[in-house]
Amino acid sequence: MIVLTADSASELFTAACQAVLLNGRTACPRDLMTTEVVGAHLCLTNPRRRLVAVPPARVINPAFAVAEALWILSGSDDPWIFDFNDNLRRYADDGVLQGAYGPRIRRWGGSIDQLDVVARKLSSDRDSRQAVIQIYDPSRDHRGYRDVPCTLGYRFFIRQGRLVMHTSMRSQDLWLGFPYDIFATTLLQELMAGWLGVEVGEYHHHIDSLHLYAEHASAAAECLRHQPEVTEMPPISVAWTSLDAVLTQVISGESSLRDGSPWDTFGRVLAGYRVWKTGERDQARKLAHHTPGPLGTALTAWYEHLTPATLPSGHLS
Repeated sequence: MIVLTADSASELFTAACQAVLLNGRTACPRDLMTTEVVGAHLCLTNPRRRLVAVPPARVINPAFAVAEALWILSGSDDPWIFDFNDNLRRYADDGVLQGAYGPRIRRWGGSIDQLDVVARKLSSDRDSRQAVIQIYDPSRDHRGYRDVPCTLGYRFFIRQGRLVMHTSMRSQDLWLGFPYDIFATTLLQELMAGWLGVEVGEYHHHIDSLHLYAEHASAAAECLRHQPEVTEMPPISVAWTSLDAVLTQVISGESSLRDGSPWDTFGRVLAGYRVWKTGERDQARKLAHHTPGPLGTALTAWYEHLTPATLPSGHLS
């Protein structure tokens, strides 16, 4: 069991890499070798510092981080997410990721919006211990689909005027999964805090199997030689009644959000990456350069990372 606390996702990531490399043992599920720690509790004290960056060893695709978070929040399992991470196609059955979190969060059983349930629960009882979002569904997840959710669920508590969030995961790929998961979950936490009119508190990430695949172990070790970059995202909020409309605008690339808000930035990141995927690389770089804040910087770094003609296997692109 490891317990780690850090003020930024980058620092938490490198601390977790070190802990797994030092304390992990070999496990080979599906005949794939991993170094694994069974039982991990990772605490992020400032959830707005959600962007993992440890250049040059670990550079993430911020467009996919944004896309996945919005895909989940919108309740979608639509295939547009493959435009931002084509590697996900290998986990799809009949073109659909059967473990997609969005429909389970926004339409559990076809009708229950768990975001709404949690917000109502905590609005009526600020000390409630029943604010739970369930992800893992035995009725679906024992059918043999390629995509089985790693996340079991989320819990929320208001304590001392702050919203504290806990995530439970049966499994976490530290290298490929963690940087994107913590971006999405802490964004959800911040939005929920806004709907409840409270500050953002600590974020807690509980993992049964925290692991590094053998192909990523040397890169994880390389991270320990570099200084993690610490950046803080600007505050983001949206009225609950406007959430779905704003998500639709951002995802579709509508220009009416050109207001300098974080949602505007999200839209610019998605639009710019779509330009990159068409092959207009110089134009994409210009758009990234003009995208404000940490996400614009991260997108520029990602494009520089992709510049070599041959990419290492397993990288998200």
